[in-house]
This record gives sequence, C-alpha cells and structure tokens, in this order.
Amino acid sequence: MDYSQIILQISLLVDVGLVVLIWMVQLIIYPSFVYYRPENLTRWHQKYTTGIAVLVVPLMLCQLIVATIDLFLNFSFQSLFVVTIVLFLWIFTFLSFAPIHLKITNGEVTKELLRRLVRLNWIRTFLWSLLFIFHLLISI
Repeated sequence: MDYSQIILQISLLVDVGLVVLIWMVQLIIYPSFVYYRPENLTRWHQKYTTGIAVLVVPLMLCQLIVATIDLFLNFSFQSLFVVTIVLFLWIFTFLSFAPIHLKITNGEVTKELLRRLVRLNWIRTFLWSLLFIFHLLISI
C-alpha cells in the first residue's frame, strides 16, 4: 500500500467520524436547544461544548493535517479541492459558530440565534458529507 492509499484510508476514517457527528448535531443536538430554558441551556451548553470539543477538535485537526500532507505529496485537483473545503470549514466554524456558541455560553440566547445555528450548520453538514462521499468514491 503506497502513501496515497494510506492517506485515503485515514481520510475516510476521519470523514466517517465527522459525518456521523455532524448529522447527530444537525438532526438531534442543535434542534434540541430550543427546548431548554435559557438559563438551563447556558449550563448544559458549557458541558456540551467541552464534551463535543474532545471529539471534534482531534478529528478536524487530523483532517486538516492529512489534507495538507496529501496536497504537498500528491498535488492534484482532488487534493486542492479537499484542502479548500477543509480550510473553508475551519474558517466558517471559527467565524460563524464560535461567536454563536459564545453568545449561548454568555446567556444571550434567543430563538432566532438558535434557528440561525441550525440553518448555518446545514452548510457544514453538506460539506462534511460531500468530503466523505468524495473520498468514498475515489476509494472504490
């Protein structure tokens, strides 16, 4: 097995983790936030963000590292496509989701903020699903 196959296998493994996680967040976790009273959501959200970070941060870091290594070792349209999406996801997460989660942590919870969280997260859900499907198709 050459390095490109190893990179692809690692990518698929990481993609599976992120896809399962993002779909759970999109369909179950974020929509459930509207059922909490603001003060209860603030308390729960602190536990949620700490716990989810333990799963998400290593997966996102691994995805970024593997995509970057692949770009340098095997520069192609495919590797550039993957790195572009991964970088977009990082930037989008920090510019759009970090501020929303900070507002929730600070108790600045509104129904519109929670609806915005779910609405924006469809973009990440689509892109992580797209990366998984892309890696799955090229592995066949």
